[in-house]
Amino acid sequence: MTVQPNGVEVPVGTDDTIMAALNKNGYTYLLGCRRGGCGICKVQVESGEIEHNRPVAESALSAEERAEGICLGCRAVPQGDVTISLCQSALRVTNPLLHPRSA
Repeated sequence: MTVQPNGVEVPVGTDDTIMAALNKNGYTYLLGCRRGGCGICKVQVESGEIEHNRPVAESALSAEERAEGICLGCRAVPQGDVTISLCQSALRVTNPLLHPRSA
């Protein structure tokens, strides 16, 4: 998975959500309920495919947003290579030991 605008590449496990992959690799992004109900973790899918692996509330992600390629990072599982853009905040390093040059 490539995260824009920085071009950071993050490996994603088979069933990892976008948020899980970021967290496993020492990054974080906006995180709220973790249940697909608040919509804080929205990301734009620039290329590739995702699948929401659990229910997502219509109030958190509308049909129009889905059609525009927006997904919830806490529920979206990449289906192969994807490029995403973060919608409301920047990617942050949570584990400087994994990213010593970013700290």
